[in-house]
Amino acid sequence: MNQNKLQKANPMNEAEVREVLKTVVDPEIGINIVDLGLIYKIETQPDSIRVELTMTSPTCPLHQVIITQMEQILRQNFPDAKNIDSQLVWYPPWSPDMMSDEAKSRLGWGL
Repeated sequence: MNQNKLQKANPMNEAEVREVLKTVVDPEIGINIVDLGLIYKIETQPDSIRVELTMTSPTCPLHQVIITQMEQILRQNFPDAKNIDSQLVWYPPWSPDMMSDEAKSRLGWGL
């Protein structure tokens, strides 16, 4: 079976996209954007990926760096996705409660 048929038989899904997004690290905090709780929604279609994400603060100076890195890694891992759409949203506002237990532990926050 060639790779094209394999990709059609196993289309990308939210879990796969989320796993790939774990490789995108917030350069200020040093923790990936999934464990930080920055990813709010992922939608996939056979030829597109849409991600709604937030930042830890509306004044985050590196938001464009994070978004660019995210879009690049998605293009590399999902070449059939011709449309990568990232939407920066501010509702609900991010809070530390959105972080995974692993992220809280790495930051030394009590669980």
